[in-house]
Amino acid sequence: MLSVPSDPDRIGHDWLGTLAEVPLFAGLSKRHLRRIAELARLRRFAPGSAMVRTGDSGRAFFVVLDGNAKVVRAGGRARRIGAGDYFGEMALLDDAPRSADVVADGEVLALTIDRSGFSKLLRSEPALAQALLRTLAARLRAAESAV
Repeated sequence: MLSVPSDPDRIGHDWLGTLAEVPLFAGLSKRHLRRIAELARLRRFAPGSAMVRTGDSGRAFFVVLDGNAKVVRAGGRARRIGAGDYFGEMALLDDAPRSADVVADGEVLALTIDRSGFSKLLRSEPALAQALLRTLAARLRAAESAV
């Protein structure tokens, strides 16, 4: 579980330690983590609420900071995600609708970065772009092996 600062509605320097614990951001300098914090917002989701819905347009990238959620694809099994996991990058990268529902399984605190901020990060942070590519490649391999 990630350590969550005492003032969970604030994004800023207090969050640098938390961001550094997210595997996607591992290895980024404090300067780069500050840039992420500047672009990010916090959102709380009540138990059972939809974080994203299948078919919706992608407006943001999400990193789960605290709590758990279920990723549910039509005709597929639900996959559980938790602190440090992220989602939403595919819809931002290819402008296609969301491919799954993500539902809060209990209260969830998530960091969100909107489309323009996400694009800026990818252009300015090659290490982040490479980490996303590795994740997408792993997901593609898993999907291909399931067929």
